[in-house]
This record gives sequence, structure tokens and C-alpha cells, in this order.
Amino acid sequence: MKAMRIAVVTGGGRGIGLATARQLQSDGFAVVVADLRPPDEEGLAFVRTDVSDRASVEALFAGLERVDALVNNAAINIRAPFLETDPADVERVWAVTLWGVFHCTQLAARTMVRQGAGGAIVMVSSVHAERGYANSTAYNGAKAAVNQMAKTWAGELAPHRIRVNCVEPGWTDTPGERKFFTEEQIQEQGPRLPWGRLAAPEEIASAISYLVSPQASYITGSVLKVDGGITLP
Repeated sequence: MKAMRIAVVTGGGRGIGLATARQLQSDGFAVVVADLRPPDEEGLAFVRTDVSDRASVEALFAGLERVDALVNNAAINIRAPFLETDPADVERVWAVTLWGVFHCTQLAARTMVRQGAGGAIVMVSSVHAERGYANSTAYNGAKAAVNQMAKTWAGELAPHRIRVNCVEPGWTDTPGERKFFTEEQIQEQGPRLPWGRLAAPEEIASAISYLVSPQASYITGSVLKVDGGITLP
């Protein structure tokens, strides 16, 4: 009997991560949500994980029977004008958004190599990787670095048939956006976007689902924009 495929989704408790966990579960994966908080709904396996802590990530992967797909979704953003940015906040953002991706990808890839059956890794990056949005020095830098690391790893892991790709969401309607914008601002600004609205988390999840699927078996080192045209001139 063929073993069930296992997918790990970091930051899968809500928003894009939760939508991705649900989508991959419907795709036939046994999904493990790695987050500091349990998912907002039942029916998903949960392992409390701090992706910024190497030991916590090691414990996560040591407890898994196998790993076939990894979705690096966990991230945080602390916004402030550059001249007022606290270095401690930069370190915190990078610890989760940059180092967390490094820790999870390295340990997942080592597991995939030992298994010898390949695998798929997707980074939930951002349009911030390409555009220098104001007041987001740490987050912009982290996402740009994630894109570059993903390309590096795609080349190194290709002989092991491990594919590494990025998805770049645009402005997406998630609970996290309410940290920076009021509901009124979101409703007002959405119609001004090229597609006339924010993305739904499920639309980002669909792109991730594709990239980990057999239909994307010849895609690695790529960046897939799912931004509704927000980065168009």
C-alpha cells in the first residue's frame, strides 16, 4: 500500500496558511499545521512550533514519519518608518520570516533526501520582495532574501528531485491585515486595486496546491505571482 503523502504548512492556523492546509487536505495529503497557535478549525493535525527556534523545528520534523511537501507560510511584519525602526523589531521579523524559512526548508529537505522520493517546497513570499513598500524595511528585505534563497536551493536540490518555488501574493484578505488596516480602509481600498478587490486566501492556496502537485513536476526555481495585477505598471 502506498504511504500517505504528508505536507507541513507553517503558520497554518489562519489566513493563507489555514486555506492552504484545507486545500492540501482535500488534495489527499495528511496535513500537519506547524504554528504557535492551533488552527481556527478542527480536523487538522497540529504541532506547536516556533519556526524561529531551531530546536523547535528539529522537534517538529523528528516527530514526522515522512515529509513530501513543505509550505513556508509563517511570517510576521512589524511596520515603522526606517528612521524610527527598532533593530530589535528587525531581528524579530527576520527570525520568523527569514530564519524560519531557512530552518524549515533545510530540515524538510534533509528528510526528503533521506526518503529518496523527491518532494516539493513552496515559499509564501510577497510582492514586497520586489517592491520597496514604505515602513516595511525588515519584511521587504526578508521576502527578497527568501526568493533568492529559494532559487539557490532549487538548483542545489534538483538532483534529488526536490522542487522549490515561490508564490507571491498581493494584498490578501486575511486576519493579519486587520493589524495594519481598519475594515473600512480595506473595503475602501479593495475596489481601487487592478482586479477590483483583495485576494481571497483560497486563491493563494490554489496556486500553492498546483505547485506541489504532479502537474507542476517540471517547475522549480520559479516565482508565481498571485497578485491580481497589483505589481503591474
